[in-house]
Parts: sequence; structure tokens; C-alpha cells
Amino acid sequence: MFNGYIPRYDLEARIQHSKIDSWGNIPSARMNRVEEVGTADFSSVMSGLVENLNTTMEAPDNLLKEVMMGSENVDVHDVMTAMSKAELSVSIATTITGKVIQAYDKIMQLQI
Repeated sequence: MFNGYIPRYDLEARIQHSKIDSWGNIPSARMNRVEEVGTADFSSVMSGLVENLNTTMEAPDNLLKEVMMGSENVDVHDVMTAMSKAELSVSIATTITGKVIQAYDKIMQLQI
């Protein structure tokens, strides 16, 4: 049908940007690394993840307060997006915690 032609999409250019990407101190919803490239230890990576999770969890409440105060900079769509992002972040954090505990258990079962 396409005679071997494979279309190339610039997916990043097709992403619609919303007010939540540039509003306040909410981290961007775009894909990027959580830790710096030069991060050396596990505790700094985990503390960064916890700080980002805390910020993500507070974002829907802050946006909802803005909507209820009548701010025209934020609409209900932004609140729902922030809620979905917070829910997904909790799910990922729970999965990561489970995997870390499983790895620790496997390490503890090793016989020396």
C-alpha cells in the first residue's frame, strides 16, 4: 500500500502543551530524567523521587484552590490532568517500592 514508505512522525512536536507545563513550580509532564547524570548514590536518587512525588501530589490541591478562587489562569482540565498525573505517580512509586523490597529480600537470601 505504501510501497515501503514508513512515515516519520515528530511526536514531540505533536504534543499539545497545556497551562500545566508552565504554571508555577509544577514539574513538567514531559519525559525527562529525574536524576542528574552524575548522581552517584542511591539515596540521592530516591530522595529526588520522593521530593518530585510530593510536589506532584500537592499540585492538584493547589490548582483546585486556584479554580475555586476564580482564577482565570487555571481551568478544570488542568486540575484533572494534575490529578491523573498524581495518581500515576503514586502507582509508579508503589511499584518501585515493591521492586526495591523484592531486591532487598533476594539479596538477604543469598548465602555467603
